[in-house]
Amino acid sequence: MSIKDILEWYPDDQFIRADGLDDAIIGVDEVSLRLIYSQQKVKQILMERDGMSDEEAHEFYQYNIHSAYVGEGTPIWCSDEY
Repeated sequence: MSIKDILEWYPDDQFIRADGLDDAIIGVDEVSLRLIYSQQKVKQILMERDGMSDEEAHEFYQYNIHSAYVGEGTPIWCSDEY
């Protein structure tokens, strides 16, 4: 599922998006209308795009992305490393 698909399916809704991480979107919660991101995909993007090691990407994700609250529409971060 891509952000393009989601925006087409929900044309009247506003979504809070994490900058530069659209490729990590795996869905939308239809009740809260929040985007769902794959934690694993986010970390992979950070490693490939920003040249981070696995450990650096994990720490950056935990501190700067996962813990950021940006209001009621804050994205959902799906733990999919297992």
